[in-house]
Amino acid sequence: MKLEGGCYCGQVRYVAEGEPMMKAQCHCRECQYISGGAPNMFMLMPVGGFSYTRGTPKQFTRSDLEGAVTREFCAECGTHLTTRRPGLPAVILKVGTLDDPGLYGNPQMAIYTIDQQAFHQIPEGIPTFERLPKR
Repeated sequence: MKLEGGCYCGQVRYVAEGEPMMKAQCHCRECQYISGGAPNMFMLMPVGGFSYTRGTPKQFTRSDLEGAVTREFCAECGTHLTTRRPGLPAVILKVGTLDDPGLYGNPQMAIYTIDQQAFHQIPEGIPTFERLPKR
């Protein structure tokens, strides 16, 4: 599978090749900040198949958290493109940045439901986890 996408203003573009390792929605409080309040729809893509084809995103990592993730976003328009988690051999790709978000299909699970808001919707029948599922 070859996915292409980028930010709202077009200054940063990427290609992600390979099969999604997971498709999920995250309800954690941090993702609510990034998404504007909704759950964050994402897919894990192989690191080796991901590259930026135009521009270089700005990165942000909180210095006050142990094991903090690094968020990559467009410095011009602010679109959050990916998250990189220490020790995770995958790129966490934000579905809204895909040229064709319909390729996402449906989430396989909902994570961090401990932070779920009353207005968040979870598709019926998918597994839910208060935090991360056991490996």
